[in-house]
Amino acid sequence: MNVLIVYAHPEPRSLSGSLKDFAVNHLQQAGHQVQVSDLYAMQWKAQLDAADTLAPLVGAHYDATLDSRCAFDQQLQAADIAAEQEKLRWADTVIFQFPLWWFSMPAIMKGWFDRVYANGFAYGVGEHNEQHWGDRYGEGNMTGKRAMLVVTTGGWESHYSPRGINGPIDQLLFPIQHGMLFYPGFSVLPPLVFYRVQKSAQERFAGWCDTLATRLDTLADTAPIAFRQQNGGDYAIPALTLKDTLAKGKSGFAVHVK
Repeated sequence: MNVLIVYAHPEPRSLSGSLKDFAVNHLQQAGHQVQVSDLYAMQWKAQLDAADTLAPLVGAHYDATLDSRCAFDQQLQAADIAAEQEKLRWADTVIFQFPLWWFSMPAIMKGWFDRVYANGFAYGVGEHNEQHWGDRYGEGNMTGKRAMLVVTTGGWESHYSPRGINGPIDQLLFPIQHGMLFYPGFSVLPPLVFYRVQKSAQERFAGWCDTLATRLDTLADTAPIAFRQQNGGDYAIPALTLKDTLAKGKSGFAVHVK
């Protein structure tokens, strides 16, 4: 299996760095091919702007959607963007590893998505009509590939429980898993979250590695989150609302999971 790890943490000697190194070693020893995009080490440019296209601007001013598409179609994207897209084409499974900072990923990883997910590559694909609203949410260029989040957080697991003060972890991660991974077609595996990482990390590290190893050994077999496909018949098109016959009386993120 070809595995890409997109990793964001500024300190190589951190717990996150140690877990990433363990994952690379474990996967390679199991015979997998591994590439790592270490965003801080790469000094990844986070902001999406006109410097990302080597083509002339489509209009009088920079338009992120139009100019992104023009650059993608003409193969005139910035070299770092094109390189990451090629890694995604190569990968069978992509692991996104990051610390949970202010209820989301670090800005540098968000910038990876902003720039690498070009129009024509991750969005803006497929035909739009009364039965099919583009290739997205279960369809798209990442179809057939798997993705998984590996997240570290300082909070207790109970803080992220259904009644926890921080909100349920599945809902906090929904915009990433559903909106950034399932959208372009990834099959999204349940996340692996390590809690209270600042507390007794040295004593607990071996156990965390065992847990991570189990998940890595089952990347190909773990059932993905059962997100509803946009064009699978569950949504009214073009309104893209869940049909009234499904999840009656319910609303929110949970209705988009079968």
